[in-house]
Amino acid sequence: MLAGRITIGEYDGTHPCITAATTAEKVLIHNPHQRMGFMAGRMTTNQANQDLSMLNINQKILAIAAGRLNLALNRDTLLIGTPTNLLAYDVENNSDVFYKEVADGANTIQIGHIGARETPLAIVGGNCSLQGFDHEGNDPFWTVTGDNVNSLILTDYSKNGQNELIVGSDDYEIRVFSEDEIITEITETEAVTALTPVQDGRFGYALANGTVGVYEKTTRWWRIKSKNQATAIFAFDLDGDGMKEMITGWSSGKIDARNDRSGEVVFKENLGSSVAGLTEGDYRLDGKMELITCSTDGEVRGYLAAAPESKQNLMDVNVEQETLRELSSRKQNLLLELKNYEVNQRGANSMPSKSGQPPVAGEELGTIPAQTQLQTALAINLGSEGKQAHVEVTLSTSNNTIIKAVLIFAEGIFEGESFVVHPKEVSSTICVPVCPPRDQPVDLHIKVLVGYANSTHFHVFELTRQLPRFSMYSLVPRDSESPTAEGEVTVSIKERVQRIIMWLNQNFLLTTDLEEDTAFLDITFICLRDNSPLNIKTEAGGVMKIGTNSMDLAGDVVQSLGNYLGLEDLGSTVSFPQEISKIESLLSRAEELQYVRQKLSADMADHSGVIRSLVVRGEDSRMMKDMQSMKKWYGQLHDINRDLISGYKIRCNNHEELMETLKEVNQIIQKAGRLRIGKSKTVVVNESRAAIKNKNVNQLIKVITTGNP
Repeated sequence: MLAGRITIGEYDGTHPCITAATTAEKVLIHNPHQRMGFMAGRMTTNQANQDLSMLNINQKILAIAAGRLNLALNRDTLLIGTPTNLLAYDVENNSDVFYKEVADGANTIQIGHIGARETPLAIVGGNCSLQGFDHEGNDPFWTVTGDNVNSLILTDYSKNGQNELIVGSDDYEIRVFSEDEIITEITETEAVTALTPVQDGRFGYALANGTVGVYEKTTRWWRIKSKNQATAIFAFDLDGDGMKEMITGWSSGKIDARNDRSGEVVFKENLGSSVAGLTEGDYRLDGKMELITCSTDGEVRGYLAAAPESKQNLMDVNVEQETLRELSSRKQNLLLELKNYEVNQRGANSMPSKSGQPPVAGEELGTIPAQTQLQTALAINLGSEGKQAHVEVTLSTSNNTIIKAVLIFAEGIFEGESFVVHPKEVSSTICVPVCPPRDQPVDLHIKVLVGYANSTHFHVFELTRQLPRFSMYSLVPRDSESPTAEGEVTVSIKERVQRIIMWLNQNFLLTTDLEEDTAFLDITFICLRDNSPLNIKTEAGGVMKIGTNSMDLAGDVVQSLGNYLGLEDLGSTVSFPQEISKIESLLSRAEELQYVRQKLSADMADHSGVIRSLVVRGEDSRMMKDMQSMKKWYGQLHDINRDLISGYKIRCNNHEELMETLKEVNQIIQKAGRLRIGKSKTVVVNESRAAIKNKNVNQLIKVITTGNP
């Protein structure tokens, strides 16, 4: 069974059936409750095991889901996503409900209600896009997102009684959509691979680097990191206390259940192979829901929720032994700490200090003056020959103590999320270079070992500093020349210049705060990564112009400013000549690739008729023992087969190119949307899609540049 492609559905409205994608491009349906006798259709019963049925898809299966898509039927519909199509299947009647081409692919599927819509939709996440289908195959919902969608869930994030759509993608972002409007964005440290609703607005997430955790809105309750991959996450009340736990299945075969608020492990188990999926259902039809776990080797286990009084017996290990081990470990640590204090005290008492100088014994034992302080500063270093420009974290002590080592923990900056500095020549000051790869505010958790040069023990100072969102941009002096930006965004903000200056002081790393008594603003920054300019200028009437070469950066600035000022709606006019010319060539390229794809499909259909004729002729010749003719017909069949294989390779390359082209188009629409806020953003996304559907390039360019159709 394929990881992440496991679900459970009541296809007759009563009996739950485990459904899984297999490596043979088939969907396996396990129904131990009744025999399914099928006539003609995609699905066939396994002769060796009558409980199993196989659904032939003959394409790579990327996602499966089951749910009530048609409320009138009162039974679940099975949805199967492939790189090019979405199949809605009626398992009970062994027939297609609809079969739709999905150009962006179907990486993940979720069935449910979104927003105030009365009818459920099958939300499909693909190549930078989200598409919603109803039970008839119509798509009333469509929007774009920043990168390939890996996971999505429907849950009441805002606690307003309506479901929001939470989307995890390859660009490290978790985005929350209310209908087709983004209301929240959370940046993580790696691609988001899985999401699950927990309870009370909380949701769990898993990353490609083995991290799992729980958010409530934008507050992270906890997270842990493992050397293994989290292949499945789910929420289930396993200990019977009325609160759901976060269940995680790992690539090592381990399953653990954690308290959703603290991350404390309350249960763990091991399967024989990697966990393929986690779900729930009343599989024994006894009125009790079970947690159902599936492994990639086909092992299936069900777990009932424990009775509340047996909560302490969930863990395999004896609770008393585990508690004793923890207390013993804490005791050892405290004894070691106490011993160090006693040795330090004896050293300090044996050699009293003279004239305020620390004693030699005190130096060796790490005793430092009580008034010692650790000072920190953040500054921009423009670099030099062979040295890249960076942000510099300067740490210094307030006396003649030295800094032995520095540990910095920060998400998304260092590989492994931590960085350790051991200076060759110790002193009371140390500078640590930091290069944030993305424009996001980052908390630096710093631990510094302070003592004397000949100390064997050191005091650990702990502190936290936040890097501003645009810390990698250096202010250009007014009398200096700077390159001209190629693109520009113009917005109208009815705000005092002083508030914009306050936003600049908070979000950029400035040596001194900007003055707030100016009537207009005109400042330029240089990006330390690529030396590209960022110009921010205000004019009369509340007009503000943001000049930059990057639509991504312009979008970051607009979103950050809008969030700071609390703007609910903001339109803009845009001028990015490079992106505009790029979208023209991309749409032209996509049209060519679509034409080639259709031609190749037509050629394949023509070949299938010829193949049928040649097989019949070849078999006729064989039965008539006319070997000469048989050899001739099968020779032609061999040639056609070679042509088909060659055509298939061309189709694969064509499909990959088309997907990449459509991805770039969707990303440009996403960037254009981020240059607006609220309803203006929604209008840009919806009108852009309409223009693409109508193949109207001029209308698309007009929507992107002006925000109006």
